[in-house]
Amino acid sequence: MKTNFQFSQTLTLIGLVFMLLFMYGCGPKAEREIMNVSYDPTREFYEAYNEKFIEHWAAEHDGEVIAVDSAHGGSGSQAKKVADGLQADVVTLALGYDVELIGDKIPGALKENWTQEFANNSCPYVSTIVFLVRKGNPKNIQDWSDLAKEDVAVVTPNPRTSGGARWNYLAAWGWQMKQDLGTLDPVFLKDPANAEKAAQAQKNAFEFVKKVHLNAKNTAMPEGARAATNIFVRDGVGDVLLAWENEALMAVHDGKNPDIEIVYPTLSIVAEPSVAVINTTVDAKGTRDVAEEYLKFMYTPEIQQLIMEHYYRPCQSELMEGKKELFKELELFLFSDVFGTWKSVQEEHFSNAGLFEQMMTE
Repeated sequence: MKTNFQFSQTLTLIGLVFMLLFMYGCGPKAEREIMNVSYDPTREFYEAYNEKFIEHWAAEHDGEVIAVDSAHGGSGSQAKKVADGLQADVVTLALGYDVELIGDKIPGALKENWTQEFANNSCPYVSTIVFLVRKGNPKNIQDWSDLAKEDVAVVTPNPRTSGGARWNYLAAWGWQMKQDLGTLDPVFLKDPANAEKAAQAQKNAFEFVKKVHLNAKNTAMPEGARAATNIFVRDGVGDVLLAWENEALMAVHDGKNPDIEIVYPTLSIVAEPSVAVINTTVDAKGTRDVAEEYLKFMYTPEIQQLIMEHYYRPCQSELMEGKKELFKELELFLFSDVFGTWKSVQEEHFSNAGLFEQMMTE
């Protein structure tokens, strides 16, 4: 038999349900909807951004109500889903190759010069790769070299499926090359007089990155960056997590994880997530205007500030003045200076017969 208190709780719950049904049933219906297919650690940013964009669109277009749906996962896996038919209006993926994969599989999906469609090579923000360690840094992890030690349990996503994992891999590769060559200057690297030295540095980088990833293979290599963060932070697995800087900063600053801290290596890579409109989808749905504005709006000062609030580095770098306590200055190198094109890197390093697979099967 229910008590008066239980009966009152039941009525309150029923009333809440009916109120929500009324609100959502009688609210304005979206006239159009776009889908943003994105990578793992962007969930919180795009949840906030989508709300602002919907308000912006209505204010600029006579109150038109639109909806934005976002899908998240490992960047490589997300790209394959779109290439296989997932109807993305825009993609906001972890690296340029994942966008290009879609264009290779779907004729006409991308503009020929898609990297020039939006500012900063169609990268509204950038990030880099850092380490998360246990409080007090019990394994004394200070730089990339420490990740190759036999007693260090490394957590990183799997480069087969994760864009962030490929940035991790390439950051480690570039660090080792600089140890051997003393520089990553592209002029030096391309000089035929330095070809023998550069070739040996590449061999040493292979062996070093192999050790790091074998340590990860013995610890944890999940599909995506967010899963890797959860394994390290929530489940307590591993001594060090290779992480997007924004993931690491969020984990440290959200107040829920006092037992972890960030270590910045001496050198890391500029991680450049790319955005693009998927022409085949927007032309079929009649959403090109919304999709293009969705990506352009990210470059406005308001959203560049929102980007920083979610721990990404804005492409308008002048906005970072006064934020040095948050975004630590460190030596960074560009992917294009060391590795060339994503197509060549994908074939050499991440294809089925590439160097990563060789590392994992030796």
